[in-house]
Amino acid sequence: MNNINLPPDVEFHEDTPLFIYRPRGLLNEASVDRAVRVLEELEAKLKEPFSRFSDASAIDGVELNYQYVIQVSLYRVLTYADRPPVKSAILTTDSTIGHYFQLHAIITQDSPINVRIFREREDAAKWLRVPIERLAPKSVADSQSNLEETK
Repeated sequence: MNNINLPPDVEFHEDTPLFIYRPRGLLNEASVDRAVRVLEELEAKLKEPFSRFSDASAIDGVELNYQYVIQVSLYRVLTYADRPPVKSAILTTDSTIGHYFQLHAIITQDSPINVRIFREREDAAKWLRVPIERLAPKSVADSQSNLEETK
């Protein structure tokens, strides 16, 4: 994506169009803030709506508090208020991690951001109307090189 610097845990596919956030290891404010910043840059640049997919399957722990999640969610609701509806699918099988995303889903429920949480990648792909391969995790080699880049 020209002029937009994507961090290692973010992808954007123009053909679909689909924003993918794949946090790894510890989910913290810095990671979420980076993803939100890129999301906003894409929204400003593209003008057209696009779907979002957050793959929480590689998160080992969470260093967030509910107040932060509420603030980010309300911020997203306010900044996206006058825009077309979008789908935001979140993949997680961990109930503790899922609580943070569920809070986000509750706060955004009356906004154009339609958040759903999925336990199966296939179900998320169907709902987003994208090929399952698009949501598949990157290869181990890609993941390792991304980890090396962030060190």
